[in-house]
Amino acid sequence: MKRQGLKKALIIAHDLVMTGVAVLATFYVRFEGPLLDERLAHLPVFLPPFIAFAGVVYWLSQLYRSKWRFASLPDLFNIFRAATILAVALLVVDYVLVSPQFRGTFFFGKITIALYWLIQMFLLGGPRLAFRYLKYARSRNTLQRDASTPTLLLGRGSDVEVILRAIEAGTVKKTQPKGILSWRTDDLGQSMRGVPVLGTFGDLDQVIQDFQERGTPIRRLLATPSALMPEANPDMLLARARRLGLPLVRVTSLGEGMRDAELAPLEIEDLLLRPTVQIDRKRLENFIRGKRVLVTGGGGSIGSEICTRVVAFGASDLLILESSEPSLHHILENPTLLSSDTNVDGVIADVRDRERVREVMTEFRPEVVFHAAALKHVPYLEKNWTEGIKTNVFGSVNVSDSAVEAGADTIVMISTDKAIDPVSMLGATKRFAEMYGQALDAEFMGRNGATRIIAVRFGNVLGSVGSVVPKFKAQIARGGPITVTHPDMVRYFMTTREAADLVLTSASHAEESRAVTERTNGDERASVYVLKMGQPVRIYELAERMIRLAGYEPGEDIEIAVTGTRPGERLHEILFAREEPRTEIGIDGVMAAKPIFADRDRVDQWLQVLARAIANGDRVLAEQVFEDAIPEFKRRKPAPPSVAPVPQARLASN
Repeated sequence: MKRQGLKKALIIAHDLVMTGVAVLATFYVRFEGPLLDERLAHLPVFLPPFIAFAGVVYWLSQLYRSKWRFASLPDLFNIFRAATILAVALLVVDYVLVSPQFRGTFFFGKITIALYWLIQMFLLGGPRLAFRYLKYARSRNTLQRDASTPTLLLGRGSDVEVILRAIEAGTVKKTQPKGILSWRTDDLGQSMRGVPVLGTFGDLDQVIQDFQERGTPIRRLLATPSALMPEANPDMLLARARRLGLPLVRVTSLGEGMRDAELAPLEIEDLLLRPTVQIDRKRLENFIRGKRVLVTGGGGSIGSEICTRVVAFGASDLLILESSEPSLHHILENPTLLSSDTNVDGVIADVRDRERVREVMTEFRPEVVFHAAALKHVPYLEKNWTEGIKTNVFGSVNVSDSAVEAGADTIVMISTDKAIDPVSMLGATKRFAEMYGQALDAEFMGRNGATRIIAVRFGNVLGSVGSVVPKFKAQIARGGPITVTHPDMVRYFMTTREAADLVLTSASHAEESRAVTERTNGDERASVYVLKMGQPVRIYELAERMIRLAGYEPGEDIEIAVTGTRPGERLHEILFAREEPRTEIGIDGVMAAKPIFADRDRVDQWLQVLARAIANGDRVLAEQVFEDAIPEFKRRKPAPPSVAPVPQARLASN
């Protein structure tokens, strides 16, 4: 910090000295003889206050917000603005004060002031540009000297320039840019920061061959985000790269300030997505910064991503609650968490252990709780239904009750699109957990500072454990066949980053809505949030595309086998229940609905029956509870006459 302060002081001193030099240079160029001597004689009176005024102008013009090595057009505009203000100030003083009141003639004059403006611009901007060029030349020499990998950059000009800046700054390491390929023909014949555009993506083979013949073979292809857009035909690009035997990589942190950027292999998942929803980062920073956050299931796919995002947005403390020791160790060793300013800790605990969860919550006193711990695989829960109820229902009850008792401001339950019109134990247990949270939330409605409890639903997460894409990749690697349960099976997909940002965005809105709830008595209270996930993907077509991206042909090189739907599966996913009233929350990419739930007493009665069903191993009784609580849920088979009726619930819409 001291070194940075010294550098800034030297820059300020440089600019102030250059201001005095600009005035002197202007006088020596414009005047001579007695006229010059007369003006030099007045400098001790005029120059000190003018330099002080210039310092204020420079500061207000933001000349010291960026480093010289990154001097750019915005910096030159700030210099232009500052020099113009100083020139106008001289003009006003010369024509309004000096000439009519003291001298009867002009001390500067219009030509002198125009000359000063040019010299001042040069003396402020010239050193900055010269310094940047020296850094640029030095980095280019370093790239040539060090063991850098000859690389071909792929994408449109604006994206490629950002990568080139990162390479020059040393953020992207061991990369020697040799040329650029753009899918836009209007980029042809141009040069980006000294690196030529050699052709379009269709010219890849010829360009690689040309470099090979020159004795400087290309060793790597680096794709920018624009190279992965549908109009760029990324499928063809990936197939050609694999045929040429060249690794195709991408920069993982492009768009995140390019700090500590890393190169990661381009995966098939990167080509399967729609354009991602733009998240309001400032909103999330304002919500998370300085808060104490607890994440259950923090070692899982979604939970671990929530942890990294919470840290990125400036939480003061993060506690990770995880039942799996290896998963807890893995997330606690995450470099993002280790290098952050957040106090990160972890505890081994099972959400099904009510007293243990209560003990952890009471000691940590979280302000925000993200409940991601769950059992989520449909086939397993159909067989092991008691475990699903213990974790997804009673685990959620334990977390919610303990967090409320510990004084948490916001509780976010991670739910699923399978909770709507559920046909599986996963969907039924998740929907029941939502209903418990909504009933608990309703108890606090209208109270000042009361805990908000919400649920966030989303579809399949690319790359998560047990998801379809890793499974298809493994089957392709073995030579097939790829197994699809039904040719018309359709699913929504999103990335773990999108899912985590949706969770945080929903929590921020829930916190904001607390004041609105108090004013409107809960009329606009949203309880369920869903990301607008675009068009669903047909799984069979996904399998075909993944086979082609791997360089094979479906049906010829790798077969696709239809195995039949499994118990609890349905062909299409649903985002909202038919009776759930939607509400507009004013956040792009996020939808919400008002709660529909049974009152707390009814939910507690159902919980008692569920506990008895688990104790007796009575699946029929458990399914009857879910059918009574969730009318859309249908049991696998009717209950026998001996089963006692479960109290009927009267649904209330809020």
